[in-house]
Amino acid sequence: MDNKCKPCLITIAGGTGSGKSTFTNRLKDMFGDEVTVVYHDNYYRAHDDIPFEERKKINYDHPDAFETELLLEHLEALKQGKSVLCPVYDYTIHNRSKEVVEINPSKIIILEGILCLQDVRIRQMSDIKIFVDADADERILRRVMRDVKERGRDIDNIVDQYLTTVKPMHYLFVEPTRMYADLVLNSGKNEVALDVMARKVESLLREYKNTIDA
Repeated sequence: MDNKCKPCLITIAGGTGSGKSTFTNRLKDMFGDEVTVVYHDNYYRAHDDIPFEERKKINYDHPDAFETELLLEHLEALKQGKSVLCPVYDYTIHNRSKEVVEINPSKIIILEGILCLQDVRIRQMSDIKIFVDADADERILRRVMRDVKERGRDIDNIVDQYLTTVKPMHYLFVEPTRMYADLVLNSGKNEVALDVMARKVESLLREYKNTIDA
């Protein structure tokens, strides 16, 4: 595929509960099938050989928790216009499910996750890099509400995980990636930033279409 015709990879990183998914989903809603979303969380390593109680104690906020090689392979395939079979992570069991989901390429690919900008290879592959920031208190409150409602977690487990791994890993691995971003947002609901990115996506789609038609 000609480089001019390759899809654009937009990478959206930021701390847990910062609003990354909100911003990503709003862009997806605006452009539908013209945007493909890849969630970094689905690339957590499988731990079928580890009991559930032990899986709960794994540091999921460290770069080593992800199968980055597979993610890179899939991102490259998508940028080449090929479909991939993406693993599916099940938060309720702290492990990958037995399912996979087919992800089809589109003109705009969004990669979203806390550590998306931590790996230099992903940064080099990315065309646009975004970091979504938020106050630490707001982030933990959002995480608590999400994990209880959507992931079946109990408060004690959430608090323990936050204090032992989430918080220290944020300052060690997540926050430093802010410096690599082309655009830093103070909220996933920032209307000005959303408008700017929507216009950028529209411009990329027009450019892509003009290249194809030429």
